[in-house]
Amino acid sequence: MNENLLEFHDEAQFLWLQRCYAVKAPNYSPAQFTDLDEQLAAQLDGLRNEAESAWKVCMPSLDAGGAEEFFVASVLAIDTPSWWSTVLERSVQLPEVFSGVASALGWMGSSRLADVTRHLLGTTNGRIQALGIAACAMHRQDPGPALKTWLSAASGVARLRALRAAGELGRMDLLPELQAALEDPQPETRYWAAWSAVLLGDRGAACHALRQLALKPGRRQQQALQAFILASDWQQGHELLAELEGLPGASRLRIIGAGCTGNARYAPWLLEQMGRPETARIAGESFVLITGVDYNAEQLEAMPPEGHEDGPSDDPEDENVEVPEDVALPWLNVERTKAWWAEHRSRFAPDHRSFLGASPDEQHCRHVLRTGSQRQRWLAAQLWCLSVPGSPLFPTAAPAWRQQRLMQAWPA
Repeated sequence: MNENLLEFHDEAQFLWLQRCYAVKAPNYSPAQFTDLDEQLAAQLDGLRNEAESAWKVCMPSLDAGGAEEFFVASVLAIDTPSWWSTVLERSVQLPEVFSGVASALGWMGSSRLADVTRHLLGTTNGRIQALGIAACAMHRQDPGPALKTWLSAASGVARLRALRAAGELGRMDLLPELQAALEDPQPETRYWAAWSAVLLGDRGAACHALRQLALKPGRRQQQALQAFILASDWQQGHELLAELEGLPGASRLRIIGAGCTGNARYAPWLLEQMGRPETARIAGESFVLITGVDYNAEQLEAMPPEGHEDGPSDDPEDENVEVPEDVALPWLNVERTKAWWAEHRSRFAPDHRSFLGASPDEQHCRHVLRTGSQRQRWLAAQLWCLSVPGSPLFPTAAPAWRQQRLMQAWPA
């Protein structure tokens, strides 16, 4: 077997997994994200240059592979009907690989997807339909009236993806269907219905649904908390954070929520949380999210506390093998950060939302989308939609070159 192809194949899988992390990471700038996408594209080009042989490398992993194997195989197979049929058939049997196939559809240029997407949307299999809806949404191409039909389905993955797509595409006409789904017994359905409805301007029932999800442990608790606070005024956000106190995991959620409020009243409390090793880095991120302080330029970054270790230890008997969530965030020097705040606090009006040091209007959100970290860009995309309901959500997970084209079209 061609060793170069094996290397291309394995490296492409690794880079795609790295990309999945990078999409909402706090430590990837637009330039770093572009570099990652260029590396991934180079590996995929190496496979496509010898497509027949490369497909033979991909085939064995389709029986029980992960999403990363299916991403690579899908990119390779999408222009060859027999290969593509094989990928779809196997993916239906392995629900956990959906993200890999969907990601491949988002990766490809839209000009190559018209016939593929039409076929996906025209099938009767819900998982395959969901791939078609995902392809349309990721390319911000409206599938038209059919989206309403999927929103009205009783259940299933196609309905979930349609609920999300309605918000991503800015489909104001679908707000009644989204609001009807707020009463669904499934939390996942309620979350996507509420998230999209809020982007489309609902500050009543949809915000209430997000608030309820934020108060209960679950898969979407943190996302619901952030979406509610971004869409709400300062007092509503403060009341939710107060109600969270005492609940499991509340300390972390309240710190994250404080950053999303954009209210400088939280700055002194966040500085206190930066003094505790277990909350120091996430509190620093929330402080930056409000103030916009450039911790590199201001020389606020510090070394980790003495004895602190990130990730699994060297002890073979240590069962904790998880990498900490905050590993990519910097440690800030608390005393220097307090001094910076004392000097600059007068710039921040009480009870006025500040996002990275400025009002989150359309112009500032565009600035963050051009310059911020991936996590900041994701928040900026949502704030832009919240301020202009019906706007398509900027696709911060799209291939870097597609994002650059969209930004180049903006006014100077």
